[in-house]
Amino acid sequence: MKREYHKWFSPFLQRNMEMLVFGHSGASVLFFPTRTARFYDYEDWKVIEALRPKIEAGYLQIYCVDSIDRESFYNEYSHPHHRIERHLQYEQYILQEVVPFMKKNNPGTALISAGCSMGAYHAVTTAFKHPHLFKKVVGMSGRYDVTQSMGSFRDLLDGYRDENVYFNMPNQFMPNLGNPDIITALKKLDIIIVIGEEDAFLADNKYLCSILAAKGIPNHLYIWHEEAHRARYWRKMVQIYF
Repeated sequence: MKREYHKWFSPFLQRNMEMLVFGHSGASVLFFPTRTARFYDYEDWKVIEALRPKIEAGYLQIYCVDSIDRESFYNEYSHPHHRIERHLQYEQYILQEVVPFMKKNNPGTALISAGCSMGAYHAVTTAFKHPHLFKKVVGMSGRYDVTQSMGSFRDLLDGYRDENVYFNMPNQFMPNLGNPDIITALKKLDIIIVIGEEDAFLADNKYLCSILAAKGIPNHLYIWHEEAHRARYWRKMVQIYF
């Protein structure tokens, strides 16, 4: 299995960013890490190994990007306004640096946005805001409004609300989405949402899919038994849904 390490200084983030790329051809998967995790964790957790047959066969090329969650949503020492501003810088890094890199590295292939846990939030939010860029999105064990406390998972913005917060929480902006071009693009997107029946985010996932259904946007919600918020489940999920 081809494995590449990349590192460059990001103008949008003003820091070095690292990435691992697995595979030589096939659909390009933008794979966001879990909460505060790193670009190498999916490899360490054997999630990439679970995809080895598809990667070696040339069906998938996986781009494991890094996270800056510790500088944005999980930076308790920063005002929530600056947390969401830092997240927006990360979004620009993805859109203006990573996606062009993927297109140049593997031109003409479909783009898939995917992630587990907090990575699912990033994957779904990015795809829903920019659906024209992607063919498919896979959110596994995610929550889609991080301003809501769910189980042991707290409100990551401590009650702070502004326009940037609103437009970066799918469960907030999607109900009021009226842009016909974006809705048309979302209807072309293959949307897959996966959650465990005992996960703290189950109701949040059901709510997201109900919003999509109300707008006539096709989507697939898969509910796994037990609490599926663990790497051993993600290894199985990627084999099925990627």
